[in-house]
Amino acid sequence: MPGWAGRGGRQRRAFIVGGALFAVAVVMLLAAWRSTGFLSDLLLNLGASVVLAAISYVIFDPMFEEARKARVQEHLSFDQQAFVTRLHRSGRRVRILDTWTILLEQRHREETLSAVRAALANGAQVQLLLLDPDCTAAQQRSEELERQRVDVPRQIRTNLRHLAAFTDALDSRLRHRLQVRLYDASPSIQLYQWDGRALISFFPIGKLSFNVPQLEVDMDSPWGGFVHARFEELWEHEQATLDLERYWSVTVTLRHDESDVVEVRVPYVTVDGQHYVDCRDFRVTGAVTVRAVLPPRAHGAPPAVFALAEPADGDRTPVATVKRHFDQKYGHGDGERELYRLVPPPGDARTPAPRPATAGDTHAR
Repeated sequence: MPGWAGRGGRQRRAFIVGGALFAVAVVMLLAAWRSTGFLSDLLLNLGASVVLAAISYVIFDPMFEEARKARVQEHLSFDQQAFVTRLHRSGRRVRILDTWTILLEQRHREETLSAVRAALANGAQVQLLLLDPDCTAAQQRSEELERQRVDVPRQIRTNLRHLAAFTDALDSRLRHRLQVRLYDASPSIQLYQWDGRALISFFPIGKLSFNVPQLEVDMDSPWGGFVHARFEELWEHEQATLDLERYWSVTVTLRHDESDVVEVRVPYVTVDGQHYVDCRDFRVTGAVTVRAVLPPRAHGAPPAVFALAEPADGDRTPVATVKRHFDQKYGHGDGERELYRLVPPPGDARTPAPRPATAGDTHAR
């Protein structure tokens, strides 16, 4: 726990400083013993005073430090500019726990991403934990903010598009320090941490959490320990979290005649329980199957083999609906998507054989 580590560090510091003062006092007292007259009296008095100072420091400094740590500062609302300034100077840890963050809205985005890059260059580990836009809690939060006319899933997806682009553009030496995950749980706490300090608030009904009072706390305080535990609980929960890479794309291995041809990562969406992939980065032809690691939340889910079926107007989910979901997730692309639905391969008893793709070869473009 960070609190125990902090207290241990403060105690070590108190003993080191107290020991140094005591050593100075010993030197003074020895010098007084070897001296005579006024100098001896002066050194004796100074040495005794330093001994008392050392004892007082060892006893009272941890107490004063604990009192300072426990002090909570209240801010009327979330100050984006102040947090970004602190973010620039961070060198150990940055954590954000939220539904979506206004720091990635257009007016703050460039400055925020520049500050994140600076923190990464300083050696900080940056962790963002945002609400899964496809989960029930995101829709519920939208309903709570109905009067504010806020589309929570849309806000989160916009955040994720910018984070995905930012991650791709990062230098490989910095990229491993940036981690983004999505959580599927009812949002309860908002956390913005820079090194050993943090702003925390709670999600009010019908109001944006940025516009309510924020508590600035020390992460070694009881408040800090509480939000740290909540963050860790979500971050480490395999069933409740999904990392950005797995949310953004799915790995498929194209197979022809039971042989693997090429492995690629492709965009995907899940609509009405069906998985759809965008295959415009490679050409799908012939009797092709794919082995895909679908994105259930449990890490290490086994891959499965699927056939690729072209969506048709007579399907349960219209093609237009599938395209709309792709646009919502990835934005309006600059090219035409080539969409296929992942279905059990021909001969599987779970479903009739899909319409086959165009005859020919299979290769990556």
